[in-house]
Amino acid sequence: MTLQYLTDIHTTDIQSGLAIPWLLLPLPCPPRGLWAEAGLRAEHRLNSPWLSSSSSLQIRVDGPRGNALQYETVQVVEPGPVLRDMAFSKDHEQLYIMSERQVRVPVESCGQYQSCGECLGSGDPHCGWCCPGLGPAESPPLELREPLGEWAPLCSTFLSVEPQHGAMAAPMTSWLALPTGDHHVVQLQLKSKETGMTFASTSFVFYNCSVHNSCLSCVESPYRCHWCKYRHVCTHDPKTCSFQEGRVKLPEDCPQLLRVDKILVPVEVIKPITLKAKNLPQPQSGQRGYECVLRIQGSEQRVPALRFNSSRVQCQNSSYSYEGMEINNLPVELTVVWNGHFNIDNPAPSCPLPAVHLYKCGARRESCGLCLKADPDFECGWCQGQGQCTLRQHCPIHESQWLELSGANSKCTNPRITEIIPVTGPREGGTKVTIRGENLGLEFRDIASHVKVAGVECSPLVDGYIPAEQIVCEMGEAKPSQHAGFVEICVAVCRPEFMARSSQLYYFMTLTLSDLKPSRGPMSGGTQVTITGTNLNAGSNVVVPAAELVRGAIMSTPRCPAAPREMRWVGEAARVQSPAAQPPCSPSLQLCEVLSATEMTCQAPALALGPDHQSDLTERPEEFGFILDNVQSLLILNKTNFTYYPNPVFEAFGPSGILELKPGTPIILKGKNLIPPVAGGNVKLNYTVLVGEKPCTVTVSDVQLLCESPNLIGRHKVMARVGGMEYSPGMVYIAPDSPLSLPAIVSIAVAGGLLIIFIVAVLIAYKRKSRESDLTLKRLQMQMDNLESRVALECKEAFAELQTDIHELTSDLDGAGIPFLDYRTYTMRVLFPGIEDHPVLRDLEERVEKGLKLFAQLINNKVFLLSFIRTLESQRSFSMRDRGNVASLIMTVLQSKLEYATDVLKQLLADLIDKNLESKNHPKLLLRRTESVAEKMLTNWFTFLLYKFLKECAGEPLFSLFCAIKQQMEKGPIDAITGEARYSLSEDKLIRQQIDYKTLVLSCVSPDSANSPEVPVKILNCDTITQVKEKILDAIFKNVPCSHRPKAADMDLEWRQGSGARMILQDEDITTKIENDWKRLNTLAHYQVRVGLGWRCVVSHGLEVGWTYPRGVPALAENMIRYTGSPDSLRSRTPMITPDLESGVKMWHLVKNHEHGDQKEGDRGSKMVSEIYLTRLLATKGTLQKFVDDLFETIFSTAHRGSALPLAIKYMFDFLDEQADKHGIHDPHVRHTWKSNCLPLRFWVNMIKNPQFVFDIHKNSITDACLSVVAQTFMDSCSTSEHRLGKDSPSNKLLYAKDIPSYKNWVERYYSDIGKMPAISDQDMNAYLAEQSRMHMNEFNTMSALSEIFSYVGKYSEEVSPALLGGPLQGTGRRPRNPCPQKEPQQALGTGVHKP
Repeated sequence: MTLQYLTDIHTTDIQSGLAIPWLLLPLPCPPRGLWAEAGLRAEHRLNSPWLSSSSSLQIRVDGPRGNALQYETVQVVEPGPVLRDMAFSKDHEQLYIMSERQVRVPVESCGQYQSCGECLGSGDPHCGWCCPGLGPAESPPLELREPLGEWAPLCSTFLSVEPQHGAMAAPMTSWLALPTGDHHVVQLQLKSKETGMTFASTSFVFYNCSVHNSCLSCVESPYRCHWCKYRHVCTHDPKTCSFQEGRVKLPEDCPQLLRVDKILVPVEVIKPITLKAKNLPQPQSGQRGYECVLRIQGSEQRVPALRFNSSRVQCQNSSYSYEGMEINNLPVELTVVWNGHFNIDNPAPSCPLPAVHLYKCGARRESCGLCLKADPDFECGWCQGQGQCTLRQHCPIHESQWLELSGANSKCTNPRITEIIPVTGPREGGTKVTIRGENLGLEFRDIASHVKVAGVECSPLVDGYIPAEQIVCEMGEAKPSQHAGFVEICVAVCRPEFMARSSQLYYFMTLTLSDLKPSRGPMSGGTQVTITGTNLNAGSNVVVPAAELVRGAIMSTPRCPAAPREMRWVGEAARVQSPAAQPPCSPSLQLCEVLSATEMTCQAPALALGPDHQSDLTERPEEFGFILDNVQSLLILNKTNFTYYPNPVFEAFGPSGILELKPGTPIILKGKNLIPPVAGGNVKLNYTVLVGEKPCTVTVSDVQLLCESPNLIGRHKVMARVGGMEYSPGMVYIAPDSPLSLPAIVSIAVAGGLLIIFIVAVLIAYKRKSRESDLTLKRLQMQMDNLESRVALECKEAFAELQTDIHELTSDLDGAGIPFLDYRTYTMRVLFPGIEDHPVLRDLEERVEKGLKLFAQLINNKVFLLSFIRTLESQRSFSMRDRGNVASLIMTVLQSKLEYATDVLKQLLADLIDKNLESKNHPKLLLRRTESVAEKMLTNWFTFLLYKFLKECAGEPLFSLFCAIKQQMEKGPIDAITGEARYSLSEDKLIRQQIDYKTLVLSCVSPDSANSPEVPVKILNCDTITQVKEKILDAIFKNVPCSHRPKAADMDLEWRQGSGARMILQDEDITTKIENDWKRLNTLAHYQVRVGLGWRCVVSHGLEVGWTYPRGVPALAENMIRYTGSPDSLRSRTPMITPDLESGVKMWHLVKNHEHGDQKEGDRGSKMVSEIYLTRLLATKGTLQKFVDDLFETIFSTAHRGSALPLAIKYMFDFLDEQADKHGIHDPHVRHTWKSNCLPLRFWVNMIKNPQFVFDIHKNSITDACLSVVAQTFMDSCSTSEHRLGKDSPSNKLLYAKDIPSYKNWVERYYSDIGKMPAISDQDMNAYLAEQSRMHMNEFNTMSALSEIFSYVGKYSEEVSPALLGGPLQGTGRRPRNPCPQKEPQQALGTGVHKP
C-alpha cells in the first residue's frame, strides 16, 4: 500500500555544492511491519539539460496538502552542475542524483543517532529506537511483516536518585579529584551489558566537606556538612566530633565575631582591644587559649587574649607600632585565633575583618592647625610645651599648654604664611590670590574678614579655603598710590599671637601691548597668534577676545616669538580591492617646511599598511591634501601622479645579529628593493649607513649595499637610513690586528696589581680579626669562670646559712613538732578541696536517716553500685566535677568497708582499661586525666591508705622542704603586691632588678606576757609592716599550728624607745609617700628603723590594723598581676593591697606592677641581664637541693626511715601488672606509665604542690610557685619519654635537667624493687583494709554522704531506673521499685549484698 502526500514547495535555488533538504510530512509512528514513504519528483522549465549556479529547480512531493517537515540536510556533491532528474533504486533504499558523475545517496542514515533522544527527536520517519538492542534501526522493508524487536514510543530517563548527593570518602581521592570548590559533578549512566549503549543518564554530585576551613562556609554549604567546633574541621559525619556540644549545624551557632565600630589604637600606648562575639568555644584540656593576630605592614604580631564568656573576648594589654611618619592612620587586619591556628569567623561581608586603626598623632601633623583638624576620635591635641601633636597623657599636666578641638582653648597661635601665588596683579583687582601657610584657622569664619594684600582688602572664597593650610581670596581695586606690600591676616581676633605677615611682597602692575604676529590669516581661522607686551603674566587668568569672534582663552607669555604656521601634507592609503588590501585607515601626517610664498618641501607620508599586507607592487594613493590652518579647499586633492614604491628590505647579520670583520673589510648589507623599479632605472635613493656614530661610503645595487667601514675597532651598532626609515641589521665587531692592544695590557696590569693589594688587605684584616676574636673568647672565658665562681660561692654561703636556720628549725621537729592535720581534716581537704563545712560533717534529721539506711543497703550491693556508676557516667550532663564529687562521696560512705570499696574499685579500673583499649587509644593515656569516677576513687583510695605513711615517713622531708623554701625566700626581699622574690625556683616569681636591703635583728616581746624573754627576729629593712608582723609571729609561735596562731591583722607593731617614745607602725598612714599616682607601702626603711639605738618592738593585741578590701576590689586587683604559671593557687596570689579605684592611686612595694606584661622588665628601673638573675635560680636550687633529694629518695624507696612499703602500693601495682598480662601488654614503658599515672601523678604530685592538705600551715604565692617547680620535676622523673631541651625550653625544666636522669633511675629501681617483692594475698590485704576501716570508723557522717549521693538519683531518675530494671540486678531476685521504700526494707537486699 502506497500513501501519497502532496505539498506546495517554494522554488529553491540550487547552486553548485548545494545541500538538498529532505522534505517529508509529519508522519505518525508506523505500526509493525508498515512504513510510509513519499514520492519525490523534480520538474524543470529550462531548455538546458544541466542546472548551473544560477539555475532553479522546482521540487514537488506528491501527497495531500499540508505542511511538510524538514528533518535533515545532506551534502550531495562537490561544487559542479547537477542534472534535473532524480530516481530511486529498485529497493527504494538509494536515491540517484545526476551530476558530472553519478551520485548515490542513501534514503536513511539511522546509525548516526547514538541515543534514544536524538533518534526520536530527529523526526526521521525511517528511524525508530529498538528497546532490546538499545540502538537505532532503519525502517524495515514492506515485505517484513514481523519486526525483530519492540519500538520505544518514549525514551528512558531517571525520575529520581537517592541519595541526591554523595560524600567524598577517603578511597575516592585517588580517582575523583576536586579541582576547585567543594563538589564535583559526574554523569550517572545506565548501560546495557550486551551493546554497551546507554539507557539513561543524569548528573550526580560528590561533595567534600573537608575543603571548608571556617564554620560559616561549612554549615552554609548546600550539602550535609557539619562543623566540629573543638577540632576546627568540617566533616560530613557528625559522629567524628569530639563532643556532642561541639557539633554545629546552623550558621547562628558558629563561633563568630560581631560587627564593631572602628577601633582606634594609638601607637606605643598600652591598650586592650575588646571584641564582641558569640558562641566562643571554651578551650578543652590540652588546647591553647585565645590570641589576637594583627598583621601590621606585612609582619604578624600575636597578643594573648582573654575569653570572658562566649560573647566577649579581649586582646590583652599591649602596645603596637608601625614604621614611618608618612602614614597617620594605618588600618590593620585583626584575626582572633585559639589553640594556635583555629580562626574565629567574621561573617560581615562589607567589613571582612574588625576595623582596627593604628594612628600616630604626630605623623604629617607638624603644626597646631593640622593637629586640631584631625579626626576628633583620635583624641589628638597640640602640646605647646613640646611643640608637637600628641596624646593628652604624653603632654605635661599644665592646662595652658594643651590645645584640643573640643576644649575651651582650641585656637592655634602663631599663624605663618609660607607662599603667595601670584605675587603680581593689576590695580583693577579681581586677581585670585592663593595664600598657603600654617595655623590659618580651623573654620572659614576665623579668616572671613581679616585678610589684606598690600593694604587692599582681599575677600576670602569658601571654595578655595582649606582649614589651617590655604586661603584663596579675590583682590579689590587698589589706589594709584599703592604699589606693593605684604600679605597680612588675622585668625579670629587681631591680637599679636594670632596675626601673620608674609615674607614676600605683592606688586601692582600696569599691562601694555606692543606687537601682534602674524598680522593677518585666513578667514577660516585657526592661525596661532603671538602677542608681545609687558607684564602679561600679571594676575591669575588671561583672556584675549578677537573682535566679536571669541575662539577661546589663550594663555600667553611676554616676548614669546611667533610660531610658524603649520602647513602639512596629507596622504591616505588607497582602497585596493586585492585580498591583501586593508580598509581605509586614518590619514598619515608629515610636517612641511615653507621655503617661499610659492614653494614648500614636504616629506611623503607612509602608507598605513599592516605587516601582513606589504606589497612588492607600486601603489597610488587615491587622495592626498594639505592642512593649512582651517582652510578646507586643500584638504583633499584627487588628481595626482604620485607613486609609492616598495620599501627597501634588509636582512639581519645571521641568527646572533653580530658580524665579525677585520679592519678595512667592507660591510655588506643584503636585502631587496634597494633601488626603486622605475622605468629607465636612473632613480636612486639616498642611503645613509652609520657604524656606531660614524657614517661610511655607500655603494648601492638592487640586492646589496656595500659600506666601506670607517677606522674603528670593537663592537658597534650598524644603522641604515633611507627616507623616513631606519633599520639595524645588527652589530659589527671589528677585531684589532694584535691580540692585545696597549690599553688592554695596561688594564690587565692595573687589575692584577689591585687584586694583589686586595688579597694582602684581606689577609691583614683576617689576621687582626682572628686576634680580636681570640682576645674576646679569652675575656668571655674569664667572665664565665668568674661567674661560675661567684655562683658557687653564693650557693655555698646561702647553703651554709640555710643549714644553720634549718638546724634551728628542725631541732624541734620531733613527733609533736610537725603540725600534722588530723585524719578527718586531711581527708576532707583532699576529697573536697576548698569546702570547709561540707555536708558530710553535719548531722541529718532522724526521719531522713531512716530512709537513707535502706539506700545504704543498695549501695552495699556491688551490682547495683556498678550499674549506678556506669549509668551516671553515660549521661552527657554528668560533668567532670560531678564525677569527682560522686567518687568522693562513695569513698566517704565506704570508709568503714574498705574491702568492699577496693573490690568495686578494681572492677571499675578493669572496665576502664577494657574501654581504653577497645577505643584504640594509646595505652599510655590510661589514668592520665581524671575523666571517670574510677580515677577519682583511686586517688581517694590512696589518700585513705597512705595517711600513716605520710605521718611516719614522708611527712618529715616534705615539711622540711616547705620550711626550707619558706626560710630561703624570706632571706631576701619579697614584693608584697606582686609576690615576686629575690630567691625563687620559678622564673615567673623572680624579681629582675637589684634591690638594696639590710638585715636587721629585732628583739620582740611575746604578747602573752610582758615579762617574757625577748625573741630575736631577722627581718629586712625593705619589709612592709605586715611582713614584719608575720615574721615576728612565725618566730614567737614557732611550734604552734597556723590555725591556732593570732592573725597579723589582729596585732599591732609598736616601736618603743625607753618608756616615753611610742609609735604604731602601719602599712599605710599619713606619712605614706605618693608620687605620680603611685603610693608605696610603708617599710622599716621608711620609718628609719635602726638596730642598736635602744629601740625595741612590742607586738600587742587590740586594735585591728591593716587594709580592708572594698566589695569587688580583690578580683580587679588580681587581674592587674601578671601570672603565667599554673592556675592551682590563684587564691594565694591575690595582692595584699589593692589600688584606690576612686582616686586612681596605684599601690606598689618593691616593683611597680604595670598593667601589661611587656614592660615587666623594661620599665623597672635598672634592668639586669638574664644571665644575672638566672644565677639566682641556680643559687636557690643549689641551696634547696638536699631537701629535694631527701624527699624524692623517701618517696622512691621501698624501705626508708624504718618504715616499710605500704601494702596498698604493692597491691595496686600487682593489679596493674595482672591487667597488662591479661590484655597481652608487654611493653615495659606502658607498664611504667600506668604505675606513674596511678600513684605519683595521682597522689604524690598533689601532696607536693599542696602541703596544706597534710600540715596546718599557710602557703603564700612565692612558696606555691617554688613547690610547683618541684612537682613538675617530680612528674618529669616518672616519665619514660626523653625531654629534648634547648635554649627556648622553660627555665624550670632547664633547672633540673641534669638531675632528672638520676631521679629516673630511682623511679625505675623503685618499680623494680616493688615488682620483686612477694605478692600480697587477698587475706592479708583484707585484714589490712579491715584494720584501716576500724581505725577511722566514725570520722564522717555516712548518712549525710548518702543524702548527697541520693540527690544524683533524683536528678537522673529517668535514666537510672530503666538501666537498673533491665540490667543484671534482676538476677538478685528483687526489683528495686524505689531506692528508699517505706515498707519491708529487707526487700532492697539481694543475694549480691556484700557482707564484710
